[in-house]
Amino acid sequence: MRLILASILLGGAVAAVAQQPSKTSSKPASAWVSPGSPGSPIDRNYFHAQVLLDAAGFSAGVIDGRKGTSLTQALKGFQEAKGLPVTGKLDTPTREALLQQGRHAAVMVKLTADDVAGPFVYPFPKKPEDQAKLKFMGYRNMLEKLAERYHTTPETVVALNGPGKLIGSGQTLMLPNVVPVSRDYGGANDKQAQLMAMLNVDGNQPQGDFIVVDKSDGTLKVYKSSSATEDSAKGKSGGKDSAVTVPSGQLVAQFPVTTGSGHDPLPLGQWKATTYSFLPPFNYQPDLFWDVADDKAEQKLPPGPNGPVGVAWLDLTKEHYGIHGTNEPQTIQHTESHGCLRLTNWDVIRLSRIMKPGFTAYFVA
Repeated sequence: MRLILASILLGGAVAAVAQQPSKTSSKPASAWVSPGSPGSPIDRNYFHAQVLLDAAGFSAGVIDGRKGTSLTQALKGFQEAKGLPVTGKLDTPTREALLQQGRHAAVMVKLTADDVAGPFVYPFPKKPEDQAKLKFMGYRNMLEKLAERYHTTPETVVALNGPGKLIGSGQTLMLPNVVPVSRDYGGANDKQAQLMAMLNVDGNQPQGDFIVVDKSDGTLKVYKSSSATEDSAKGKSGGKDSAVTVPSGQLVAQFPVTTGSGHDPLPLGQWKATTYSFLPPFNYQPDLFWDVADDKAEQKLPPGPNGPVGVAWLDLTKEHYGIHGTNEPQTIQHTESHGCLRLTNWDVIRLSRIMKPGFTAYFVA
């Protein structure tokens, strides 16, 4: 099956989404220019940096070749981990450290069924009662699936290849080079391994001991314990306003995260992530959503990457709270959540590989 990328992009622009309207502009598209050239939305240096940061475990969220808060925070995390001056800028020492990976920015991919096979859901229902009738909350089309698989956006795929390029099995496209070095997912259960493969998550990951979620900069940082062990953390565990002492450790990974809202703020304190669920259904309970009328009926929404919690739920000891994926990766760090911690789907499944169930999470402001 062949479709013009521009047609899919326009379809995605008008499709209803689960919780947020599309951010795609209604302005007429300008003439396409090759990525990195004047007039392209993709900055070649930022694009390559995002790819390298992603591979190093310091995600900048979606790879789109644009400068922004997520890239700045990812650079700061990488610089801290490597003992470099923490500037948040793509300076010479940072660029040199990133380039040691020897990874090119983009890769030419001959698409297979793994990249573009459905089933797809289009048009995607907007109301929870209609979503509940679906069997699976899948992608809207091939372009949306491919973009998520390569940690980017549909708009970026179009910017890389041009709106006249065909997408479908057997076609070749330029994509961000997030192809894993290893697809050995030993120790993962079947669902987890399938999701890591689908989302191009490398099987080789560092192992973390605890995480720190910082409301002030919208980051989730993974640490390996050092001389001060996790058990040295003090303070009243679990209290909303409690102060905890975060133990020292080595920073090994970092992800951008959406941490709540004024109505449902991040519950500061110390918690545990006890159990993981992959491709979970979602119990839609209007009384837990400040922006939904309580008289709306509860719904059980089917699983899928376009569900409200994405591909994974890491359950916390704080009732109704968890670390989960999203159906809107481009909004991470830029919009509010209903209290939970939201990551891109590829980052949450990666986190599930890095951390074993039972890990401690410190939420700080």
